[in-house]
Amino acid sequence: MATHNDFGIEGEAIAERYLTTKGYSILAKNYRFEKSEIDIIAKKENILIFVEVKARTDNRYGFPEEAISDKKKEKLMEGAEAYLLENNLQCPISFDVIAITKSANSMEIEHIVDAFF
Repeated sequence: MATHNDFGIEGEAIAERYLTTKGYSILAKNYRFEKSEIDIIAKKENILIFVEVKARTDNRYGFPEEAISDKKKEKLMEGAEAYLLENNLQCPISFDVIAITKSANSMEIEHIVDAFF
């Protein structure tokens, strides 16, 4: 597996720890529906949060959150709808992004709440 894929997996673990320390409950990881995948599904208070994690080792090709295309957003929404129907849930939702930039000397985590709307 390529190094960037390894860091992507590590990024998801970092995001999970970050959310947990902020009081979020993790409900699912890597939830799949057809061609969509949601990295983390979490809950805080009465809000269900669908989290996309983007991790980069530098910003040479842009910030991590800029890598989320309109097509990816569409797939995330399809996956979220499937999760809600599958679990018979009706509650407020949010699509959040956890953007992680890690270099040899530092790591920056940015949590963008309700990133798509």
